[in-house]
Amino acid sequence: MHTFHDSRARYLYEAVSNGSVRAAAEKLGIVPSAVSRQISLLEEEMGVALVERHRTGVVPTQAGQLILDYYRQHQSHQHDMLAKVDAVRGLRSGTVSIVSGEGFAQELIDGPIRQFRQHYPNVSIALDIHGTNEIMRRVREDAAEIGLVYYAPADSHITSRGAARQPMHAIVAPGHPLSRAPHTSLQELSQWPVALLQGVYGIRQLVEFAEHAEKIRLSPALTSNLISVLLGFVTTGQGVTLLPKCSVTTELGQGRVLAVPIHNPALLSAEVQLITRAGRQLSPAANRFLQYCMQGMQAFQEAA
Repeated sequence: MHTFHDSRARYLYEAVSNGSVRAAAEKLGIVPSAVSRQISLLEEEMGVALVERHRTGVVPTQAGQLILDYYRQHQSHQHDMLAKVDAVRGLRSGTVSIVSGEGFAQELIDGPIRQFRQHYPNVSIALDIHGTNEIMRRVREDAAEIGLVYYAPADSHITSRGAARQPMHAIVAPGHPLSRAPHTSLQELSQWPVALLQGVYGIRQLVEFAEHAEKIRLSPALTSNLISVLLGFVTTGQGVTLLPKCSVTTELGQGRVLAVPIHNPALLSAEVQLITRAGRQLSPAANRFLQYCMQGMQAFQEAA
């Protein structure tokens, strides 16, 4: 029977999660040799190689993946225990961790975060902004309790706690010729310069699915990882972009842009979802925050 030091599993986890020993060391604030040493000691304890080192970074072996799965489960159980302690204390302290797309950030701050903190000022909020793939990964691996995502891919490890239809729209400046149209199509949009999000975002993945279904290819004049850049492209009169209305609520309210419906089944049926890992017991604070999101965000008041 091999001995096993839980503390060393963290170094393996950080090296794999961050892609390299050097990146793990930077996150942990130690030298890379210390990370390598702890992984080597863990390999000696287990009597088997736990990582393979490639030019692109470190990848877990089959045995390494078993250690990672154990470590994540251990961290989740620890979180559940702390959640029960929080319940005994009441919502007087703790942290709620959320990972979201950029388009939801302002509405989260204006609505649920502001309202939640008015009632529970001693509970802090950790909000990280990422693309769809990273949101799914973080929720799946318990790096975040709650995810807010648009056009989420199917994943057996993920549970949808709430969903609402949020069709994709063409976002145009008030003076643009399309601004007077009751609706538009991908065929018509292909005639204009278009700015699109990059492929790691659900919004772009949905657009590509719709393009494939209609056998139309939009050739973006601009791609970016920021919605604010796409909106700058639109408001300076350079062209149009494709986004759900929930991503541009502030700009729509200010009259800086207009949203034109797009006739396409895939774009019309897209949803925004609140997600958690399947089987995860959320803290009382996170459960309460979920309720604030469902009740206080326009994104979950189903759009026409």
